[in-house]
Amino acid sequence: MTQLEISYQSEPKLINNTFEALDDSVKNGIQCRWLGRLTHAQASFGFHFNWEELANQGADRLSGYIIIKESTNSVAPQKTEVDITNTSITMMTPFSMTQPLKYVFSFEYSLTPHYKELKKVSYDELFAPSDMTDAVLVVEEKRIHVNKAFLSIHSDYFKVLFSNNFKEGSLSEIEINDISYDDFGLLCSSFFPNLQFPNDGTVEKLLELGRRFLLSYVIRIVEYHLIHGSKIGIPKMIWLADEYGMEELLEKCIREMDSLEKAKQLRESEEFEKLSDTTRSKLCGRLAALL
Repeated sequence: MTQLEISYQSEPKLINNTFEALDDSVKNGIQCRWLGRLTHAQASFGFHFNWEELANQGADRLSGYIIIKESTNSVAPQKTEVDITNTSITMMTPFSMTQPLKYVFSFEYSLTPHYKELKKVSYDELFAPSDMTDAVLVVEEKRIHVNKAFLSIHSDYFKVLFSNNFKEGSLSEIEINDISYDDFGLLCSSFFPNLQFPNDGTVEKLLELGRRFLLSYVIRIVEYHLIHGSKIGIPKMIWLADEYGMEELLEKCIREMDSLEKAKQLRESEEFEKLSDTTRSKLCGRLAALL
């Protein structure tokens, strides 16, 4: 399974005969340090990549290319194809020249993370009875075997549901209405052992269910994905952050509103009308700083 490519372009940098760092960047989970040195008619460049953050999300390799450009275009850009499997790696790239007019270079990369195919969770296996389960929930007439203490630790909803002060707590089976079996399985698989990480296709449903069942952990893990690995557009991202109280995500999105063009895109989006007055005020303050 692959995700969308991650691209970065550096500013032009002057190099000399000392091998030194020219640029440090962090982009969507990829850290890159660019180093360079000039000796006679050859420039030597090094790239140190660290993508442990993506590896922790399931990525097992990066593929793509690096392009090095000389500022005067007197030498053709040099493109190097890469396929990276080590999460921390340094690569050296020579760049031959003849009488360079300037010693100013820039580089760009485009890398695509590849993810291991995750085994699809079997909800029937997830909810099967065991010596650890001590309660039965019923969703769409299907029996779901759970552990009361585990659910109660994660969710105030279930803590109340299983309490002696709540009538359902004394029932042998408790019916959960207004939710499908698959959606309940999706929710539980995001915090049960052998959890499944959120993706852009599941975040909205997980946030909705996380709020309904008072599962703050689920909302936090979705927020982490939206901050570090999502390709969802800023307008929708801001609305999700506002709607579900994800303050760290909201602050990140507001910082990224750094142009009038982005402001116009947000203003014309359907999500803008749904934003709270508080978030609109924060956005206005950010945009005022750009003027």
